[in-house]
Amino acid sequence: MTAAEPTILATSGGHRVGDRTRVAFGSLVHHAVELSGVHGRRPRIMYVGTAIGDAEHFAFRMGEAARAAGFDLTPLHLFPMPNLDDIEGAVLDHDVVWVMGGSVANLLAVWRVHGLDTVLRRAWRAGVVLSGVSAGSICWFRGGTTDSFGPELRPLTDALGFLPYGNGVHYDSDLGRRPLVHRLVADGTLPVTHCTDDGVGLVYRGTELVEAVSEQPGKGAYVVLREGDRAVEERLTPRRLPAPRS
Repeated sequence: MTAAEPTILATSGGHRVGDRTRVAFGSLVHHAVELSGVHGRRPRIMYVGTAIGDAEHFAFRMGEAARAAGFDLTPLHLFPMPNLDDIEGAVLDHDVVWVMGGSVANLLAVWRVHGLDTVLRRAWRAGVVLSGVSAGSICWFRGGTTDSFGPELRPLTDALGFLPYGNGVHYDSDLGRRPLVHRLVADGTLPVTHCTDDGVGLVYRGTELVEAVSEQPGKGAYVVLREGDRAVEERLTPRRLPAPRS
């Protein structure tokens, strides 16, 4: 079972502290599974931790979170070499790809070396739900703001471009991101840019934004547009997702 059309859930959330595990899946990860349409068996999630260098300790914690949620999880490692013989076949055999945050610049470089960018485009078109947090959100867009190059935020404009927008993550918690997004949209460095507060996700069917959703109360999503030589921000009120059943 796959989604009926190409689907992306781009987020600034998805993880929380578990009751019996260090990491648990929040409502956004569960919503990615729901979007895939899987039923009658355990959902299959592929976890991609390239942006944090395939840190083994976090892959283990994500495996624990998956077991607690009733999901089957396969980690895709690219360091020091791919851990799977048939990457494309494995990706296409999953319901959801969840991409961890970290360095989006490093993620993109490594994916391109291994051809994972092409594999993920095929998977997206085939109905595998593509999702993730932070770097795992920006990667699907044309670009966004990043600290991949150092503490000072900088623009990134060569992401995968499955979605023809810019992307702003951690919009309420990293105070430098909102003004930089506005400047980059105003000067044309970024196109129309879709932004998320922490705990918020954006659902795309094909390349159309169809809904904003949230796992936390009082949060927002935003569309930043260029009008003349300035940026204008429109706030979207997300639909609150139910809490996962423990």
